[in-house]
Amino acid sequence: MSTLEIHTFLCRKDNIGVLVHAPDGSTASIDAPDAAAVQAALTEKGWSLSHILVTHHHGDHTAGNLELKEKTGCRIVGPRLEAARIPGIDVEVEDGDTFLLGGHRVDVIGTPGHTMGHITYFMPDDHAAFVGDTLFVMGCGRVLEGNHEMMWHSLCRIAGLPPDTRIYCGHEYTVANARFGLTVEPDNALLRQRLEKAEETVAAGALNIPTLLEQELRTNVFLRPHNTETRRRFGMGAVADWRVFAELRERKNRA
Repeated sequence: MSTLEIHTFLCRKDNIGVLVHAPDGSTASIDAPDAAAVQAALTEKGWSLSHILVTHHHGDHTAGNLELKEKTGCRIVGPRLEAARIPGIDVEVEDGDTFLLGGHRVDVIGTPGHTMGHITYFMPDDHAAFVGDTLFVMGCGRVLEGNHEMMWHSLCRIAGLPPDTRIYCGHEYTVANARFGLTVEPDNALLRQRLEKAEETVAAGALNIPTLLEQELRTNVFLRPHNTETRRRFGMGAVADWRVFAELRERKNRA
């Protein structure tokens, strides 16, 4: 199968725009943070929008839906559980569904926690996952509508994907996430190296997205509540991983 081309760009202040282009001309925007930014990226690449794949209902992920649909006639796909809150939705999907984008398989994975109906789009043959605001580079989303146990389960579903999966997330928070991570795992040399690289990348006006899942498993403290040193530092012994995750998330909220 011919490979996809995936283009990332900055939207709004720190949202990440993502275009997924298949050889047959099909082009999907992962969420639509800003219609003008998405349209500019389409023009730059010479692509025509056929789909918007919505991860969750928040306005900074759906603000461009209606304008882009009016201008391009694209079809909007989104989570069934949040359909009433997603402007212009045409196709409702849920955990376990599978569909094709330009002949490339897309699996829908339910990843609630940030919002109750949040979904991730995973393209297994292309080693790419579009995770919205569930997982970030060396971070994770706030638990806004669900609970910490639910969010941890969602993170585990992403963590269980093949380690060579490229992770495309919804925001560029990498430097702040890595700095927080070092307060949790100060002796994690790879994490420190990734922070230095992330700072250089941002200073150069570039993005730290995508990231590889195998890197996240080694440096993202939110995927590492099993870490013995973290548990010792927090004074948390034989408790469930999600409880350590909850403590991590609450500490990040206060950071």
